[in-house]
Amino acid sequence: MCKKTIEGSLDGVKGIEEANWNPKNDKMTVSFDSELITLEQIKQKIADVGYDSDSHRAKDKVYDNLHGCCKYERPKK
Repeated sequence: MCKKTIEGSLDGVKGIEEANWNPKNDKMTVSFDSELITLEQIKQKIADVGYDSDSHRAKDKVYDNLHGCCKYERPKK
C-alpha cells in the first residue's frame, strides 16, 4: 500500500520517466527530465501524500490519514 501511494504521487506527472520506491531500504529512485520538473517539486509531491524527505515534511493532517501500516517514526519538527 505504501509503495503504491509513494510511487503514485508521481504517476502522470510531466517530466517523470520512472519512479521506484524500495521498501527494504526506504529509498526512492526517480528518473526525470530536469527541464520539466525539479527535485524540489518531486519531493513536494511525495510530501503531499504523507511522506517526509530530508528537506520536505508532509503536513501532519496528511500523515495522520495514512493507513497504520504506512506510518513511520517521524523526526521532530
